[in-house]
Amino acid sequence: MFLLFPLLGLVAGVLAGLLGIGGGLVLVAALAWLLPLFGVPQEAAMHAALASSLASIVLTAASSARAHARRGSVLWPTVAWMVPGLLLGGWLGSGVAVALDDGALRWIVAVYCLVAAWQIGFGRTRAPGDGSEVQAPRGWPMSVAGGGIGALSAVVGIGGGSMTVPLLVWRGVRPVRAVGTSSACGVAIGLSSALGYAMHAPAGALPAHGWGYVYLPAAVGVAVASVVAAPWGTRLAHRLSGEALRRVFALFLLAVGLSVPWSG
Repeated sequence: MFLLFPLLGLVAGVLAGLLGIGGGLVLVAALAWLLPLFGVPQEAAMHAALASSLASIVLTAASSARAHARRGSVLWPTVAWMVPGLLLGGWLGSGVAVALDDGALRWIVAVYCLVAAWQIGFGRTRAPGDGSEVQAPRGWPMSVAGGGIGALSAVVGIGGGSMTVPLLVWRGVRPVRAVGTSSACGVAIGLSSALGYAMHAPAGALPAHGWGYVYLPAAVGVAVASVVAAPWGTRLAHRLSGEALRRVFALFLLAVGLSVPWSG
C-alpha cells in the first residue's frame, strides 16, 4: 500500500510543473482519504494530509522551479520580494490550522478552491494587449501579498500557486512565467509551513511514523517521485497557450473544491 504515495507523487510532480501548485490540492484530497487506512486517526487525518502535502512540496516545487528556471520562466526579483512574507505567513498559518478541527479545514479548503477557480478562469489581467512582457513585480506590496499567500497556503496545504499565479497574471505576467515564479515561491511556503505543523502539533499527534502532523512515509514517497515527474509538467506548460493554461488551472481547482468536503 505504501506504493500509493510514489504514485501520488508522479501526479503531484506533473501538476507542479504544469500549474505551479506543487500538486498540493490533489494531494490534500487524496491523503485525507488514504491516511486513515495507514492508522492515522480520522480526527487527525486532515491535519496530517495538509502537513504531509506541504512537506513533500519542498522538493516538488524545487524540481519544478529548476526546470522552469532553465527555460527563463522564473522572475527572481519577484521571488526575492515575496519570500520574507511567505516564510512568516507559512509559519503563522500552520499554527492557526493546528487549532482548527478537521471539518472546518475541509470546508476552508473547498471554498478556497472554488474562489480561486473563478478568479483564474474569469478574473481580469493587466497583461499588455500587444503580447509584450511586463517588468517583474517587486516592492513591499509583493512582500505583504507573500504573507497572506503563505498563511492561507499553510491552512489549505498547498504551495501557493493557486494564489501566486492569479496574482502575477493579474499584474500582467505571462501565465507560463507566473507558473515558474510560483514554483520557486512554493519552496519557501513548504519549508516554513511543514516546520510549523511539526512544531505546533500536540505530543503524539500521530501514532507512528510521524513528526508532529507530518506523516513521513507519505511526505517522502510523494516527494521522491514528484522530483522525477515535475520536468514533464514543465515541458507541457511551455507547449500550451496562456489561455489554455488558465482553463486547465481553473477546471482543476473546481474539481478539487467539489471533492474535498466529501473525502473524509
